[in-house]
Amino acid sequence: MQKPRLVVHPPDENGWRRIRYDDVAIGVAHRPSDIAVLLEAAGLENAESLDLADPELVEWRGAGPESWAESPP
Repeated sequence: MQKPRLVVHPPDENGWRRIRYDDVAIGVAHRPSDIAVLLEAAGLENAESLDLADPELVEWRGAGPESWAESPP
């Protein structure tokens, strides 16, 4: 099995999550929709159609896609 290209790190004390794509830090996500924005900025086409539940593409560390800040800044 190939290593996932997208890594979503555990939530910090605010519930925010660092995002890495192809071993490059691309930003911090406050909600799942931020991941697509960060990926588009990193040059990935059609990032909004990405399946965040696909374990071959995404590695969720520390918590799954349901763990985010209650009220982002």
